[in-house]
Amino acid sequence: MSATTIDASRPLPAADKQGTVSDPERLSRALESFLADFGATAALYLEACVHCGQCAEACHYYVQTGDPKYTPIWKIEPFKQAYKRLMGPFSPFYRLFGLKKAVTTGELERWQELIYDSCTMCGRCTLVCPMGIDIPFLVLAARHGMQAAGLVPHDLWEATDRAEREGSPLGATRQVLKERLAWLADENAVEIPLDREQADVLVTVSSIEVMKYPQSIVALARVMKHIGASWTFRSDGYEATNFGMLAGDRKGQKDATMRLVNAAVAIRANTVILPECGHAYQAFRWAGANIYGKPLPFRALHISEFLAEEIGAGRLKLKTDSRSMTFHDPCQIARRGGVVEAPRVVFRALGADLREMNANPSLNWCCGGGGGVVSIHRADALRHRVFHLKMQQVEDTGADLLVSSCSNCRLTFDDGQAYFHWDKTAHSLLELVAGNLAEKH
Repeated sequence: MSATTIDASRPLPAADKQGTVSDPERLSRALESFLADFGATAALYLEACVHCGQCAEACHYYVQTGDPKYTPIWKIEPFKQAYKRLMGPFSPFYRLFGLKKAVTTGELERWQELIYDSCTMCGRCTLVCPMGIDIPFLVLAARHGMQAAGLVPHDLWEATDRAEREGSPLGATRQVLKERLAWLADENAVEIPLDREQADVLVTVSSIEVMKYPQSIVALARVMKHIGASWTFRSDGYEATNFGMLAGDRKGQKDATMRLVNAAVAIRANTVILPECGHAYQAFRWAGANIYGKPLPFRALHISEFLAEEIGAGRLKLKTDSRSMTFHDPCQIARRGGVVEAPRVVFRALGADLREMNANPSLNWCCGGGGGVVSIHRADALRHRVFHLKMQQVEDTGADLLVSSCSNCRLTFDDGQAYFHWDKTAHSLLELVAGNLAEKH
């Protein structure tokens, strides 16, 4: 499964633009956003880079193409260039001697592919950086400027705009949710509560689950019934997929976060369960309190953490499933979020023959669909090439069953399976648990 070489001289995709403002105005908006992100953390990272190039070998885009433009730290060059010229400690000298040229709109347009199409913000580069630079943090800051300038890939922009207008990036509106939950409850003879006025647990969902993987919702309902939980969905706060964060839209990210916070506060929940969605976990668990402005008044758990916790408490009992399995650790949950042990608690409770991939879970290759990349159709060819790395990791385990805990990863795996006519399907950890609930006596 060797990758096809990508010609380094090939032209970049034409930059998508939103709005009709002039190029000088786009640049002004981008620089204003950059300046807002030039805080102590960003400055520390930007000054710390020693140009060693180790991040390149950690990036699936560079490894599969050999093209130096995909070196992770290079992807934020316009952001770094603006910092060095405008805010860095030696900025007067950079301007005086022309050591750093002023950023141009043309540069931002050329970098759109590097900032969006070819970065999943997976964080593998950060783990190998000897200076500990959080490159995805800087990529996100660069995306803030791109969004402010109206320079977001159109597919991603449309999903973000739809989420802001309708509450869901994929059209899973309140009415769609209500109808889908009622249908799933009736079709599967399971109770799926919606809009209870009080519950201990607020459950959230990814629109991918609503529209493509609805059995994960049924699986959740069965697990919650099994453990006797007090829980509910809320139509005023259900969509956990935060496309505002992926696009770099600060307002969209805040609005999506606050819908969940307000819904949880309204029902006096002590726990918010985040769905099988990596970026939902990253956006809410790790950025939610910053947006809220104070500590969240409840726990925020990924569903795999919740399952492991219930197993540990003895409330979730599972039958044995001894099939050989391998687990794809979603980047935003494991590498970026630190949730590595929880799914393995589940596999041990199942008695599964877990065959780990040939890397520490925190260093597993990204599936290639994160960071909004799977929604950018012009990036498909490159995404398929980097998917080879993940395919090979899975194949090397020899496991019969591939499992993950992220619906976006599943979507990427499904796409790769269809494109390459691969014989592996990614299964949901939650659905695996629900299919192996032990009888209660």
